[in-house]
Amino acid sequence: MAHTEAGPDLPPGPDPEPPAPPRNGFDRYFEISARRSTLGREIRGGLATFFTMSYIVVLNPLILGAGADKNGDTLDMTQIAAATALVAGVMTILMGVVARFPLALAAGLGVNALVAYEIAPTMTWADAMGLVVIEGVLITIFVLTGLREALFRAVPPQLKIAIGVGIGLFLTMIGLVDAGFVRSTGTGAPPIQLGLGNRLVGWPSLVFVIALLVTLVLVVRRVKGAILLGIAFGTVLAVIVEAIFKVGPTFVSPEKSNPHGWNLNVPELPDKVFDLPDLGLLGKFSVLGAWDSGITLIAIMFVFTLLVTDFFDTMGTMVAVGYEAGPQGGLLNEDGTPPRTREILLVDSVAAAAGGAASVSSNTSYIESASGVAEGARTGVANLVTGGLFLVAMFFAPLVEIVPFEAASVALIVVGFLMMTAVRSIDWTDYGIGIPAFLAIVLMPFTYSISTGIGAGFIAYVLLSAVRGKAREVSPLMWGAAALFVVYFLRDPIEQLLS
Repeated sequence: MAHTEAGPDLPPGPDPEPPAPPRNGFDRYFEISARRSTLGREIRGGLATFFTMSYIVVLNPLILGAGADKNGDTLDMTQIAAATALVAGVMTILMGVVARFPLALAAGLGVNALVAYEIAPTMTWADAMGLVVIEGVLITIFVLTGLREALFRAVPPQLKIAIGVGIGLFLTMIGLVDAGFVRSTGTGAPPIQLGLGNRLVGWPSLVFVIALLVTLVLVVRRVKGAILLGIAFGTVLAVIVEAIFKVGPTFVSPEKSNPHGWNLNVPELPDKVFDLPDLGLLGKFSVLGAWDSGITLIAIMFVFTLLVTDFFDTMGTMVAVGYEAGPQGGLLNEDGTPPRTREILLVDSVAAAAGGAASVSSNTSYIESASGVAEGARTGVANLVTGGLFLVAMFFAPLVEIVPFEAASVALIVVGFLMMTAVRSIDWTDYGIGIPAFLAIVLMPFTYSISTGIGAGFIAYVLLSAVRGKAREVSPLMWGAAALFVVYFLRDPIEQLLS
């Protein structure tokens, strides 16, 4: 979950003692001694990174599993969990071996919500994942040609921050709705309400509130793996409540619903906890499907939105992770960039395509990797540990079927808060950036659309820059992106004119 801009310049440190010579070829390749680390520290760091980001193995199936494509088809949650763990494990290990940098990867929050709630409903799942593959291939090309850095610089830093904040609020809204804490009123005004009749009803709502409070306490106490522990606590509590009160599911039949029931999964003990992973989702993508179905403009805009959503965070994330190591940690060069920056960006880009090919949405670098660096990780050896644990997690995929939304949604609330903290970096006194940032932030949750927020922010920024006499300061890439979004928003009247 990358959502951090680059940190401040590293403070000068005392002249370090020369590092010890490498002990063997393994040490030499991964530069363990050169970065003043030890195998024990790398193992400890890899464990810390895994436990702080392993919640994605549970959360990604709940987000993607809640979506349906245009045919009403859904993805199997156990298969999503297994594939999520597989891709995270393989790509994290690849980052460790190729870039030799302690930066782990997994399915990106925000991108998976975009795929589940916006892209898939307009096409089939295979077509949607095909667009993710295309996006990953494009980013890889941008890295190899140097265009990724050029595009990174084209978008104003504060607007990039606003996009991350907006995605955080969008995830928060998804969590509140999925947990039944916020529901539709079924009327025009107000459109939403607290629970039913502006009051919380049912045992599941109580489980959500208690699990959220426990998770927040763990986060404030800086407990390692707080989010995963919060989900686990909520699930255990839900299993106990269901065993005692027999609450049952929210959806009973097309003609009958239970507003006091559990959402998505009924928390009952599974028949088995351990099983061979079902990797049936691998390769279930179609690169040409969306283009053959006559929705070319929509497909182009979705690929563009995927690019914007998935594009910018890794650069800030890798610097932030390197900064965590301190001035003598060996993870940042004198110019403030990590060694092998190109390799880091290349693996991250390949991971985006790999996520689509496995039907788990784009994979990206996680800022949670900083927790591993704080525990001593300095090399790619930590990634071997983190990635290995993700591969082991594949065999516990059946556990996701007992997690109700009321237990898992606490993760979305906490992640939303963490992404929201970056809002302090936006200069709200400058209306030229403040208004576009505001529109990007508020429209994502209010329209349930990441695309809408990004588009409104881009268009507003270009327009306000022009009327303020600063049109030349806007990158041609931003002008082109804004024009694409104008066509995207006006596609219905354009289609009527052409028909």
